[in-house]
Amino acid sequence: MRAVILASTSPYRRELLGRLRIDFGVEKPGVAEEHLAGEAPAERARRLSLAKARAVAERHPRTVVIGSDQVAALDGDVLDKPGDEERCRDQLRRLSGRTAAFWTGCAVVVLESGLELVHVDLTSVVFRHLSDDEIARYVKQERPLDCAGGFKSEGLGIALFERIETQDPTALVGLPLIWLADALRRAGLPLP
Repeated sequence: MRAVILASTSPYRRELLGRLRIDFGVEKPGVAEEHLAGEAPAERARRLSLAKARAVAERHPRTVVIGSDQVAALDGDVLDKPGDEERCRDQLRRLSGRTAAFWTGCAVVVLESGLELVHVDLTSVVFRHLSDDEIARYVKQERPLDCAGGFKSEGLGIALFERIETQDPTALVGLPLIWLADALRRAGLPLP
């Protein structure tokens, strides 16, 4: 059994966690990602990251389990993963020339010891004014249909921004490694 399980099937989160050079497994949490009426984006990210970690920890009570969730919002409206090119282009048109908030929740749970650590990171992304042609070219080239907000900051999407305001640049990709490294040390894992 591995000492750490990432409660996510996201290839982006898997790549990020790999940077910490720890042995970890990946398991689908099986948690519905519904939005609750009146729930703020930051609270949704917190709730879902903890629910994902707890769901996998129930199956592996002695293991350090990491759950994460990201919620993108523009003027308080949640921007889900677009799923198709038309919705992706529509989201990027809405974001053009504006600032979006990306709330990235992260939880570390060890059920047996009762350890539950939860963090929500805020990243503000200021978008350039984007033409319809730029948006269409970007969506066709990168196909960011599975990404909140409809872009990949770790790829070509970085060219869509004026600036990013954050305490942890990895949070925008989906896993705040600065906080997570500290949380894993608190859970007893030897990290540098």
